[in-house]
Amino acid sequence: MNLINSASIIVKKSKFMAYYYEVTDLSEIKTILENLRKEHKKARHVVYAYKIQNTAGKSDDKEPSGTAGTPLYNILERNNLNNRLLVVVRYFGGVKLGAGPLTRAYNSAGNAAIK
Repeated sequence: MNLINSASIIVKKSKFMAYYYEVTDLSEIKTILENLRKEHKKARHVVYAYKIQNTAGKSDDKEPSGTAGTPLYNILERNNLNNRLLVVVRYFGGVKLGAGPLTRAYNSAGNAAIK
């Protein structure tokens, strides 16, 4: 497991911390997610998307459906990235963003990490 880059943004007091990894199998992804959840115990959401050869997956981690994992997956697709995992850890800042701004926030954090 290899952390390529990380980035963080703040949107209406919520902190979005993005992590971009090179991965080779699903067990690595599981380990990375477990470690991030331990490291960020107070985070409200740990959202992710990955692509490994012919396998892909994503999770909104209790965010409204399609607002979190899908934008991250689309970033991987658009940039033709393979063997990659994109994770965004969100610390809720007390202000509900709504679907549009929430999707844009995950998009911005994910894009910042792959640049």
